[in-house]
Amino acid sequence: MKNTVSTLLKQKQSGDKITMLTAYDYTTAKIFDECGVNAILIGDSLGMVMLGYENTLPVTMEDMIHHTAAVSRAAENAFVVADMPFMSYQTNIYDAVVNAGRLIKEGGANAVKLEGGAEVCEQIKAIVNASIPVVAHLGLTPQSVNAFGGFKVQGKSLDKAEKLIDDAMKIQEAGACAVVLEGIPAKIAKIITKKLFIPTIGIGAGSQCDGQVLVYQDMLGLTTGHTPKFVKVFAQAGELIRKGVSDYISETKEGAFPAEEHTYSIDENILKELTEKYE
Repeated sequence: MKNTVSTLLKQKQSGDKITMLTAYDYTTAKIFDECGVNAILIGDSLGMVMLGYENTLPVTMEDMIHHTAAVSRAAENAFVVADMPFMSYQTNIYDAVVNAGRLIKEGGANAVKLEGGAEVCEQIKAIVNASIPVVAHLGLTPQSVNAFGGFKVQGKSLDKAEKLIDDAMKIQEAGACAVVLEGIPAKIAKIITKKLFIPTIGIGAGSQCDGQVLVYQDMLGLTTGHTPKFVKVFAQAGELIRKGVSDYISETKEGAFPAEEHTYSIDENILKELTEKYE
């Protein structure tokens, strides 16, 4: 059954945890969809994990549409959420609605996601009024990396925790259908989850959220270097890929690949004629 805004809301109401993973291409999204994940997020994290940028800021609308369209073609059942990249909605309400519409119309997304609290409520209202579902994003919002001075946990002081809770109420009132809570204390996420009637999706926000989301390269062990505290590696796919590539290189150089079973045959009489003619 296709996951929708309504089915995700029912999951919150029934206590059935929502599962979300990022994906950026058709093949990966197809696997996740077949596994039964409730939602797929085409995050602007693609700037880092797919395009090699230092952060998410250089990602463009064209990047997001390109990757969203690929994922949408694979997602038969998952709810597809596309990130609105940096400066695609902050400039003014008109730009926000137009760019959100492009992700739906050209990318095939079911909803868009944007970062921020009270300061983006007018954009959320306008996008929702255009019949486009909006997932909000509070806490450690990567597009604010320069303002935060790095990727740091948010909401640890009293005033900042109160702002998170207030922002959550405001984005719900503005019409958001769900909210991602990233990099905040678990007990603050629990308070927000209890106060909101819309689903909360956590990433580094504890187990009391209505669902969870992870960058798939992180949870499958495909990334190298620093691993965030909130990431659990569920499979060492990176090691498996490295072994497969190394074996391919070795067997190719040794002449073991391709073997007889990997080649196509030809009629011996035709081969004999060709041999007599050309050798």
